Amino acid sequence: MAPTPIVYFVGTAGSGKSTLVEAYRAWAVLQGYDAVTLNLDPGAETVPYEPDVDIRDWIRLSEIMDEYELGPNGAQIVAADLIAAHVNEVGKVLESFETDFLLVDTPGQMELFTFRESSRVVIDAFGHNDGFLAYLSDPILVRSPSGLVSSLLLSATAQFRHSLPFLNILSKADVLSEEDLRAVLRWSSDPYALYDALVEEGGSPKQLLDIEFLKALETIGVYRRLTPVSSEIPYGIEDLYSGIQAVFAGGEDLEKR
Repeated sequence: MAPTPIVYFVGTAGSGKSTLVEAYRAWAVLQGYDAVTLNLDPGAETVPYEPDVDIRDWIRLSEIMDEYELGPNGAQIVAADLIAAHVNEVGKVLESFETDFLLVDTPGQMELFTFRESSRVVIDAFGHNDGFLAYLSDPILVRSPSGLVSSLLLSATAQFRHSLPFLNILSKADVLSEEDLRAVLRWSSDPYALYDALVEEGGSPKQLLDIEFLKALETIGVYRRLTPVSSEIPYGIEDLYSGIQAVFAGGEDLEKR
């Protein structure tokens, strides 16, 4: 039996992780696949889907704030570590499902999943070799050349921290004008086009630093074209599937359970 892809949706707060989890789940079901959703955000007040497994059954941010007398930021850090403490219990629940995809909705604050050691514990417990990283870039950030460089740096950091195959996604692509969308996709496909756009922004110290970052990203091989996706229309969901498919099935359709 082929492994079940575990897709971690990672990105900055407000980048659209939860809505993309629901959009991909709905798309998968229409294609005849089964998809299990796991909410890993203990601070989420609501999510746009009914989680099959929910970390809030073990940990809730409001309860941590009360118990440890912490503000929201401190409680988020404690919560990230408590997730690792409960990972075996969560894993046992997940083992009761036979599914084609496990879709993991990571905490809203990206750094809580990417920079805490607890995230490695979670990924290893669920099965590192079965993991796939869907990194969501915020469209408002990437519509400027310097913003795109910043987003690519964040995605590269997430990739290096988790050491998983990944796809760079331009989420909420429908909110961009056609002109902005074409520019962003051109920059993400052609580093020379992005270099020219950075030069046109002016000779500030930040612009010079962005150019050096751009060179480094290209040199180490993490300069990747953004895949535009919209959860609202929807479109681009099949491209996400194709990225997963290429890793786990060598380009063939994934086997259905």
